[in-house]
Amino acid sequence: MNAAPVLVGYTAAVGFVAPRLLLRAGWPHRAPALAAAVWHTLMVSFSIGAALAAYNLAMPTEHLHAGLVGLLHSCGLHVGTGEPDPDTADRLAVALPAAIGIALVSSLAFHVVRARRARTRHREAVDLVGHHSARLCATVLPYDIPAAYCLPGRHARIVISDAAVRELTPEQLGAVLEHEQGHIAGRHHLALAAAEAFHSVFRRLPLARHAREQTALLLEMVADDRALRRHSSEALATAMYEMAAARTPKGAFAAGGPTVLIRLKRVLGPRKAPHPAFWGSVAAVTAAVPLLPLLVACPPGLS
Repeated sequence: MNAAPVLVGYTAAVGFVAPRLLLRAGWPHRAPALAAAVWHTLMVSFSIGAALAAYNLAMPTEHLHAGLVGLLHSCGLHVGTGEPDPDTADRLAVALPAAIGIALVSSLAFHVVRARRARTRHREAVDLVGHHSARLCATVLPYDIPAAYCLPGRHARIVISDAAVRELTPEQLGAVLEHEQGHIAGRHHLALAAAEAFHSVFRRLPLARHAREQTALLLEMVADDRALRRHSSEALATAMYEMAAARTPKGAFAAGGPTVLIRLKRVLGPRKAPHPAFWGSVAAVTAAVPLLPLLVACPPGLS
């Protein structure tokens, strides 16, 4: 039995239906780390499903005649007048999944390297213009607008403007610095690069578009939660409001930014973590989702 129809249906459901259901759910903002993992799991599952669907479409079977090669042959898209070449089908069955994998890996490498270069250039400029504060464990930059951001990576930096140092209270300043430290400790730049890479390969796919947007938002919420463990919600919210208009260099994470309004409502509103049973169930399903395309393509007990 050829699994191509089921795999095509599965990837369509993951790519088009699952994002809509996840966006309508109320729990992701209450468990942003878990929600970000779900988005990334969906991307992995879609990639595996697409690769396996391409393989099964290309492979000759008695039910689908000569697979994709046979379909092209029956439509007149062939060279010569003979029957479809099984060797061509075999090569196509390997080439199509490989192309998907190579495209994703290459895109990830491109986004990681590009972001690293941008951060390196900006870090060198910041080190020249600003000065390191041992008390804040950050680089203070002369800038007349309250702002704070981090440059993650191997040589991480937290950058804060001197206006923020002057205008924010010690608790507000501490909340901002803890927020930025959360991005660095969590290596959030890698998760964001993975979402960017997936979007570059599957640009028109709803899953790719929403996963990139939601990953950026959810990672900010994860950093907010780290800051809220040691500082009050009022201090963090006030600091976020003060820095909402500040601009952030490419490749950096900022406490302010375009998602401030959504995050302010979350920080100041009631925060109730999901029930442990619900959290565990979602985590278990998340771990199993990447295996589903493999089970469809290689059902146990069938030879």
